[in-house]
Amino acid sequence: MNARVLVLNASFEPINVCSERRAVVMIFKGVARVEEHNGHVLHSEKMTLHAPSVIRLTEYIHIPYKNRSLSRKNILLRDNSTCQYCGKCLPPSELTLDHIIPRSRGGESTWDNLVACCKKCNHRKGNRTPEEAMMPLRHHPRGFSPHVNRQIIRYLGRADETWRKYLFYESDDASAESS
Repeated sequence: MNARVLVLNASFEPINVCSERRAVVMIFKGVARVEEHNGHVLHSEKMTLHAPSVIRLTEYIHIPYKNRSLSRKNILLRDNSTCQYCGKCLPPSELTLDHIIPRSRGGESTWDNLVACCKKCNHRKGNRTPEEAMMPLRHHPRGFSPHVNRQIIRYLGRADETWRKYLFYESDDASAESS
């Protein structure tokens, strides 16, 4: 019951990811419908239910723009757990946060000044800017936006084929035809 489930608004726009347990509760309350199954079957004393992989809300919900809190977890999500200097994808425990403009030089802890960084690169960069350390950033950081939020949902859904058509991936066929 801990599998991830993609939540779509009534308009089929991806808006969130929740646990399988939460998705089942939403289905039983009539708040959502199953759009895709993940192949597992859930059993209770009186019924059997195909486990959802994608659910869609029955009524459209206007979701106002909201800023995500600045946190280590959100920075690592934004940067796909990848060092922004050497490009290595590492587990969160092996990554640090680096201030592009060091705090000792007036750099603040903001979305635009923090990046995921492996310990080796962070040590190498030290108290210098990326230019001074000759360590260019692979991607310039930015704050969360609805676009970044969709990117995170895409990243989380990479392994689940049933999410693909809802997350605006290019199909493998389309990319093969254009080659």
